[in-house]
Amino acid sequence: MNATVKSEARRAVVLLSGGLDSMISAAIAREQGYVIHALTIDYNQRHRREIGAARQIASALGAAKHVILPIDLSIFGGSALTDRIDVPKDGVQPGIPVTYVPARNLVFLSMTLAWAEALGARDIFIGVNALDYSGYPDCRPEFIASFTQTARLATRVGAEGGDFRIHAPLQHSSKADIVREAARLRLDAGMSWSCYDPADDGKACGVCDSCRLRLKGFAQAGLEDPLAYARKPD
Repeated sequence: MNATVKSEARRAVVLLSGGLDSMISAAIAREQGYVIHALTIDYNQRHRREIGAARQIASALGAAKHVILPIDLSIFGGSALTDRIDVPKDGVQPGIPVTYVPARNLVFLSMTLAWAEALGARDIFIGVNALDYSGYPDCRPEFIASFTQTARLATRVGAEGGDFRIHAPLQHSSKADIVREAARLRLDAGMSWSCYDPADDGKACGVCDSCRLRLKGFAQAGLEDPLAYARKPD
């Protein structure tokens, strides 16, 4: 195998939202020897602080390239993250919450796949997990497995007998496990952003579903979250 082919084989496209999980997923890709190409989707979300977080993380992890791709999902609406719908602040409830963005990970992974094929990469990393999550159907292992088959059927690579590998290294991790992994990788968790509805002063609200899950993970891991919060759950 010549050096060029070997280099291409070790490229990975990482879906980097700016959140804690995607940061750790990117760091795991780097630890495994992949050259990181980070893709952040600017879907005109209300909590745009995470775009800046993604930039900082991509730089800190030494990404070979960081693409911020605009796709305006606010045109469709249908979610508290893209529409004039209040973000829930009364605790994580069963069922699919209003912060679910219709088919978001399906759309995002499709864009990630397109770049990976154009780049010559065969590995895609996404930071979803199915244990401590907010009830989103597109975080389930069944979805990730099905997208692997979709990637095979939808691409020239697949038609010519090749394959893509969809890595979800945090798929079966609890939030506490994820926080511990950040510590093991010596990552500054303060670079990441999780809040769905930041306070006017720029601090994380502390009481949306995402903040609650994040704070619970740090508490269970016995570690301090370096993010500043406007308030903490009761």
